[in-house]
Amino acid sequence: MRKLGIDYGDARVGIAITDPLNITVQGLETIKTNGSDKTILKRLDEILAEYEIDTIVVGMPLNLKGEKTTRAEITEQFIHKLKCKYNKLIIETIDERLTTVAAHKTMNFLDINKNKKKNIVDTISAVYILEMYINKN
Repeated sequence: MRKLGIDYGDARVGIAITDPLNITVQGLETIKTNGSDKTILKRLDEILAEYEIDTIVVGMPLNLKGEKTTRAEITEQFIHKLKCKYNKLIIETIDERLTTVAAHKTMNFLDINKNKKKNIVDTISAVYILEMYINKN
């Protein structure tokens, strides 16, 4: 069974997925939210129908001191929706501090076009979130 990683944001949500053996992580896509969690949940329904997934890992946006922020509270509300809708799956969180910074460093290293960065930064962040989870377990 695969694991799914989510970098939850206001405008975009990055999605990453493991291989069937949970050894590697690949970026899957970035979902434009259009200001609604319904858009995300609809796309997650499609992803879950396509892949055998047993765990969803959501990045928790803590501040540098490790404290919850307003953004973390919004993320917790989204996680509550996930737990209600996908109650047969394991829903976990992991500290996502500095994953966006790491994603930008990766894109700079790869010399990715400035215009393309906005569309993939969340997916790369989701990859880092899921990799941290896999390496922790």
